[in-house]
Amino acid sequence: MHYIVLPLVATETVYSFFTDSSEKGSHYITRNRTPFLIGLTTLTIYRHLLTPFSQSELSYTEARLPGLWLVEVSNGELSFLFQIPLNPISPRPAKMPGSVPANGEASWPKDVGIVAMEIYLPSQYVDQAELEQFDGVDAGKYTIGLGQAKMGFCSDREDINSLCLTAVQRLMERNCLSYESIGRLEVGTETIIDKSKSVKTVLMQLFEESGNTDVEGIDTTNACYGGTAALFNAVNWVESSSWDGRYALVVAGDIAVYATGSARPTGGAGAVAMLVGPNAPLVFDRGLRGTHMQHAYDFYKPDMVSEYPVVDGKLSIQCYLGALDRCYTVFRNKIHAQWQKEGSNKRFSLEDFGFMIFHSPYCKLVQKSLARLVLNDFLSHPNPNTESGIFSGLEAFRDVKLEDTYFDRDVEKAFMKASAELYNQKTKASLLVSNQNGNMYTPSVYGCLASVLAQNSPQQLAGERIGVFSYGSGFAATLYSIRVTQDATPGKFVCSSLDKLTASLCDLKSRLDSRRRVAPELFAENMKLRQETHHLANYIPQGSVDDLFPGTWFLTQVDEKHRRQYARRPLNENGPLEAGLVHSTATQHIPSPAKKVPRIPSIAEGPETVVISNGEH
Repeated sequence: MHYIVLPLVATETVYSFFTDSSEKGSHYITRNRTPFLIGLTTLTIYRHLLTPFSQSELSYTEARLPGLWLVEVSNGELSFLFQIPLNPISPRPAKMPGSVPANGEASWPKDVGIVAMEIYLPSQYVDQAELEQFDGVDAGKYTIGLGQAKMGFCSDREDINSLCLTAVQRLMERNCLSYESIGRLEVGTETIIDKSKSVKTVLMQLFEESGNTDVEGIDTTNACYGGTAALFNAVNWVESSSWDGRYALVVAGDIAVYATGSARPTGGAGAVAMLVGPNAPLVFDRGLRGTHMQHAYDFYKPDMVSEYPVVDGKLSIQCYLGALDRCYTVFRNKIHAQWQKEGSNKRFSLEDFGFMIFHSPYCKLVQKSLARLVLNDFLSHPNPNTESGIFSGLEAFRDVKLEDTYFDRDVEKAFMKASAELYNQKTKASLLVSNQNGNMYTPSVYGCLASVLAQNSPQQLAGERIGVFSYGSGFAATLYSIRVTQDATPGKFVCSSLDKLTASLCDLKSRLDSRRRVAPELFAENMKLRQETHHLANYIPQGSVDDLFPGTWFLTQVDEKHRRQYARRPLNENGPLEAGLVHSTATQHIPSPAKKVPRIPSIAEGPETVVISNGEH
């Protein structure tokens, strides 16, 4: 029987197939026709990703899947028949979910939001229970008091540039995107290694082979809020008169490290890249953003030569909860106004969110924050039922004032108990990455979004409204909502955009499980090394490259002028360590609505071996 191999959106643009017995197979192929094996537990394989193929459907398939191989499966054996041409001649060009009409005509973009996501996490972690023993604190202080199980961290081989390089290139490769299809790129980060040169300009080296330099956007910084600000800028760009029909790409990335002490176990590291465009599976609700911004020194980084922040822990919690109260009130008022225009007098409450996710400095604060929203609903309700339901037994708290309850243990305990079921239904699943990797700063809340997508099927997600609370110290905060598309039905040849998005994240748990555990002693040595070498010139990192995940960008040296050089660990273990391939396998480009043809050739002649830098190259 013949099969066409459909994208699974996994590492190195991997494709899967099933045997004739319809059981999950362990064979995979890549675009370079190299077969290899991956354990069945490594990836979740969806059966609809493999479709029987007939000659009558050849022209349609050629248009949708250029560069893939037609294979034959017989008795579990794989045979390559032929490759679909890279330059198909077809009236139906391939396109991503966010592309504009084929005629290139401009129109007001519909359903603008997140089209694709990629998350990068460090390949090593320290166990929080072991860290408790090493630090000499009471058992449960980190694991129960903070709600943290593991903390990912980076060696001196990784910095903010390398994290973002890895996230961007993986997103582009796994979604078969051309760099020419990106019209805006913005980075949200508070990890500053240069007071002038942006991370975005370093990332532009990935675009060099395509020739695309017409890319708007720059870095955005305000503690953990920078990623959200960058994402809003991307959405606003697509919905504006400046939009030329191409995608926007947002990267949120940080390395969260603290000096020795009580704050150190709330660290972490990672990056999340998000593709923004119209016809998205995750749509931003227009006009529904509740924002609060205020001056406070709750967390800040005044020392330009240190990675460590100055933290007022109690004030930071007060600012976070106070911002949540105010953002939720503004959001609720705005959605009430929208509903009234539509003729509805319904009251909005937490129940109206299918999922509620939060910026997560540590998991216990998120659980308390959900309880805080129930407190808000209770106090704002004109006549809450305290006899039964979620508000049962809470009548004693009817007259409390929000600003007096930030550290009220009785209120906290009562509303955490009242919200326990809602927490399990709407928020607990979002803490997978936070619990296992720690606080990533700007990508923290988007790691929570990825966790929800990774652990729910398209059918479970379809039509739901996801509440998102983003907070950055200093401070800036927004509560907004995302509406999940109703389309969760896989097609015969092309899966729905929501199905593709969830499939791209379905291996998140296995990625977390594949990391290497490091003893607390080695973790402490690593932190000491970072502290001593941060911002050194004429420096060659000491960390092992072999410990990095395949496809990870890493720092090779810092020269006497502080210019940083990077290379990529190969996806193929037999490849050279000190080389990175900046090469796109995509063959189509989303043109500007104002132009009928792409301005830049969409097919590269072939991969080049390069080393990337943040200076001269």
